[in-house]
Amino acid sequence: MIRLVIAAIYTFLSVVLLFPYHIYLWFVSKKDKYKGWYKSWKFVGRFFKGLIKIAGTKVEVRGAENLAKIPKEQGILFIGNHRSFFDIIILQTIVDRPTGFIAKSDFKKIPLFKHWVTDIGAIFLDRKNVRAGLETMNQGAKYMEMGLSIGLYPEGTRNHTDTLLPFKKGGYRMAKNAKSPIMLVAATGFDDILENNKPPALRKRHVIVEFSEPMYPDRMEKVECNKLYEEFPERIQKMLDSHKK
Repeated sequence: MIRLVIAAIYTFLSVVLLFPYHIYLWFVSKKDKYKGWYKSWKFVGRFFKGLIKIAGTKVEVRGAENLAKIPKEQGILFIGNHRSFFDIIILQTIVDRPTGFIAKSDFKKIPLFKHWVTDIGAIFLDRKNVRAGLETMNQGAKYMEMGLSIGLYPEGTRNHTDTLLPFKKGGYRMAKNAKSPIMLVAATGFDDILENNKPPALRKRHVIVEFSEPMYPDRMEKVECNKLYEEFPERIQKMLDSHKK
């Protein structure tokens, strides 16, 4: 409980007291979008590392060498299982390039916080509006062409079971349209940091995150590409199962 209180105070003070820096980042982004993302990624990454330290989380990274195969100026579509709020927090601290994510439109309702996630390149998705959803995917592809990587969680909600929920495939085409690679991300134990604790508390945990080899859908024919998409849940599940050994 003490860790959770400290984390809450740390987060509140950081978001409020450092808000003037958000204004600076807004001006930077107006002149140079990528530079704004880069500065935001560096800045928010330091904040997230502090949060992970407060939580006492030990992060084991597997497949980091696969990230190194892709030039840092190249955007990547990271597709992963969704277990916790810490999925985004930890991903931001271990990737080697600016990374946004597809966020629920509900995030827009959180005062101040919405500005910080927008700074790092978050794109808000309204699931009830099909046309707006298509525009979101087009915006994501455009951002990736500019060098931003994006985290996508096709389960659509946090899942605390051992079985993956059905994947929503609509976001996959961002990578093909942007001629960017896809990397699968398997996360184990992230919800044990916070969500699985009753009463709510931050607990010291050892978590695992694994990156797959990069895949290039823009280099594939449509049939081959669709077959690859169908395999994503099974591939991530195999990665997750290997974490138990």
